[in-house]
Amino acid sequence: MAQRAGISPTWYTWLEQGREINPSAAVLDQLADALLLSASERSHLVTLAKPNAAATLQFSREAPPMLVSWINGLDQPAYVLNGRWDVLTWNESTCRMLGDFALLAREDRNILRMIFLWDHWRTLFADCEGLAASSVAQFRAETARHAGAPELLALTRQLAQDSAEFATLWRERQLDVIQLKAKRLRHAELGILDLTYAPLRPRGVANDLSVVVYSLQQ
Repeated sequence: MAQRAGISPTWYTWLEQGREINPSAAVLDQLADALLLSASERSHLVTLAKPNAAATLQFSREAPPMLVSWINGLDQPAYVLNGRWDVLTWNESTCRMLGDFALLAREDRNILRMIFLWDHWRTLFADCEGLAASSVAQFRAETARHAGAPELLALTRQLAQDSAEFATLWRERQLDVIQLKAKRLRHAELGILDLTYAPLRPRGVANDLSVVVYSLQQ
């Protein structure tokens, strides 16, 4: 592999051992080419290679009032996530369409825990198996810049204990980019609903915050 990447065996061994050697962009490109990485995998490699302050990272605990006011003014279901995918706030449309998040304990208001452990979502989403796999792959890619953060490790370790399905998917180390997606709901009152899911990054707020908005497909 070192020969294919055009680097010395010693340097490659140090990379595999995780030593703090900060490989250059050129070396990372050579490694990505040698490993035949996809675009998502290449991006993930670059992210993991960047120094980070994961040990001292603090995820947001609350959404700013203006952001809360904005999503409350939307007719579509919308909620705010921090970088650990904890749900910080949501609007009334979310409750009508996706279920009342207030019924969950605060520590269970996390998108991954809801997908794998909330019975309501297990029956609400038509393709729950596909949703689970894509969500884990997206979460791994999205949180790579925070790799090693204690709060992330605690979440994934606990979830792996609580859900064998999650544990299996997490070990597979698949990657996917967050993007516009279509989701089908089997709603108890509204019937079959086809929705478009859009993740948004608002400016002027903490950089780990994102907003998820759903709209009915026309």
